Amino acid sequence: MRQENSTVPAEFILTGITYKPELQLPLLGVFLVIYGVAMLGNLSMIILTKLDSRLHTPMYYFIRHLAFIDLSNCTVIYPKMMVNFMVDQNVISYYACATQMAFYITFIISELFILSAMAYDRYVAICNPLLYSVIMSHRRCLVLVGIPYLYSIFQAVMITSKIFTLTFCGSNVISHFYCDNVPMLLLLCSNAQDIELLIILFSALNLISSLFIVLVSYFLILLAIYEMRSTEGRKKAFSTCGSHLTVVVVFYGTLLFMYLQPNSTHSFETDKIASVFYTLVIPMLNPLIYSFRNKEVKNAFLRLFKDRYKLCT
Repeated sequence: MRQENSTVPAEFILTGITYKPELQLPLLGVFLVIYGVAMLGNLSMIILTKLDSRLHTPMYYFIRHLAFIDLSNCTVIYPKMMVNFMVDQNVISYYACATQMAFYITFIISELFILSAMAYDRYVAICNPLLYSVIMSHRRCLVLVGIPYLYSIFQAVMITSKIFTLTFCGSNVISHFYCDNVPMLLLLCSNAQDIELLIILFSALNLISSLFIVLVSYFLILLAIYEMRSTEGRKKAFSTCGSHLTVVVVFYGTLLFMYLQPNSTHSFETDKIASVFYTLVIPMLNPLIYSFRNKEVKNAFLRLFKDRYKLCT
């Protein structure tokens, strides 16, 4: 049990992505491009689904919130990280670190349950098409979005407050490129077992429960598609859920890769790579997947550009 040199640090030092100075500038360029594409793609999706009346449906309501979560999650982490690429020491203040952790936890948990809400939406659209507008009412959509936000905020505040009300001692160096809860547990003096167990239990609950909803929804969707006699109906059903299924496989695949690694091969370096993927690469990919695989989104983009062109001329 460590009690020596217990303090409230004024700031923390983040080890960043790499220890090699010669890679700092190339990585800055790569992250700047990816972050720019993620910003542009998600902002475009938010604006498009808000302005185009034909996209005022439950599916695009969820897509808009997914885009907001993706945009917020990468913005919480990457502007600060990219600024620190240009300085000698990657420093973050005590309160900025707590704020970053709270927002990161909020958005990553929200994404899990928004994706499961979207899976339920696709299940209703394919298995109960005649009752879709009744079941997926505006009120139900608000509930399916509101509950994940409230639950994730509760969990973020609880975990962050528990970590930052405990005592830090010794080193103030966090083995990560942002303030994540697991690396910060190593800096605590004592009583870390309780919060560590809490994090493990909630992480397992969040991942398993949201994935269970997704798997059950898609199992029922596959049964419904199998019973369809029309080839055209099957193709339409697959296209309806194809984009969401792609997003789910990429996102959950990354999380499962990180959490299911054996202890013998698990390291903070692999965690960093996985973290980059689900906090930056996936937020960049999601709007691209929904754009390129979805005719309604493509048509909405064309209508928006035509309307703007007419206004200009």
